[in-house]
Amino acid sequence: MSLLLEAFDNLPKPSANDDLELWEAGAEDAIREFRQLVETRYSEGTLGRILSSSEDDRARRGAAFALGFVGTMASNALVASALRTDTDDRVRRYCVDSLWEIWFRGDNVPQGRELRLALSLNDSALQLAALGDVIGMYPEFAEAHNQRAIVWFRRGQHGKAIADCEETLRLNPHHFGAAAGLGQCQLRMNRPHAALRALALALELNPALDHLADTIQSLRQTLGGE
Repeated sequence: MSLLLEAFDNLPKPSANDDLELWEAGAEDAIREFRQLVETRYSEGTLGRILSSSEDDRARRGAAFALGFVGTMASNALVASALRTDTDDRVRRYCVDSLWEIWFRGDNVPQGRELRLALSLNDSALQLAALGDVIGMYPEFAEAHNQRAIVWFRRGQHGKAIADCEETLRLNPHHFGAAAGLGQCQLRMNRPHAALRALALALELNPALDHLADTIQSLRQTLGGE
């Protein structure tokens, strides 16, 4: 673990308000070295044990960040648990970032590659067709369903987006993005009870989605305190 700590401590540290994607772009060389160390010296299982059991905040931060590079869906539940329960804000921020990396990666390299190729298309109709092909090849690939839900939502086809959000959550019950998207779709379709359930689930899965709290509170007041 000392190697992980040393390598992580050598990374430029983002501030509380930094966008992690922008920070990663600015720290590209240091992150590349960190990734090489992780890939050659640490297994996914070891990183998971550090994240779930270390009493050192820095170690858990390093493990959470590292799992974004080497984590698979086998680590999905563990990282999602850390996101909900870890007491360190930075650990939770890295967990969010790593979960998205894990979800886009899917179960194997071809899945993730096909998904990113589909999303690189610059027309929503082409994206829908390509995402449909990805889902046809990999029907259990939760993130493909989630990304198609986003395209449906942007096209105003909320019923179809709901179906894909629900399928995403069936395949990946930890997917706070799909839960939040489902809630937004239900709001657009004037289904306040269903919207409240979905948004409350999203906030439970990812407490950092505190911008949902006002909407949830408003819905509860409208529905009589449910």
